[in-house]
Amino acid sequence: MLVRDVMNPEPVACQATDVVSEAVKLLKRNNISGMPVLEGDRLVGLVSESDLLKLLSAQDEGGLWLPSPLEILEVPIRDLIRWERLQAGAEEVGMTQVSEVMTKKVFTVSPEDSIERAASIMVRQRINRLPVLEDERLVGIVTRGDIIAGLGMGASEVEED
Repeated sequence: MLVRDVMNPEPVACQATDVVSEAVKLLKRNNISGMPVLEGDRLVGLVSESDLLKLLSAQDEGGLWLPSPLEILEVPIRDLIRWERLQAGAEEVGMTQVSEVMTKKVFTVSPEDSIERAASIMVRQRINRLPVLEDERLVGIVTRGDIIAGLGMGASEVEED
């Protein structure tokens, strides 16, 4: 079975110049966890929930803070200040360009590659999706779920014979 048989031929993608908040909306609206990043029609990266979580974790201010008994009166003020900092940080994160958070090293497959090759790349590289390129142009995306579903299709075809 070939990648062409199981890939999604209409991948959701964003532009490298898009801001993170727009990319998040695209991911949520399409119920996906990652997508190709393009400059024009050229693939330049991938952005995933994992990339976005890394961006948020970089904004974290540290570990657990336990107040002393004398600081109890200050807790509401400190919490308010921290909340304001977190809000400002979230707004700043949302305005970050996708190109700053995307994964730049992208593994790809061709529509004519076998699903075994695609699966092997995903397992070795610990990734969940592969852009499908034909003549350096994005023509699809294949995920682990697509391959598993394809294996199920192949099994039902064998049973019918």
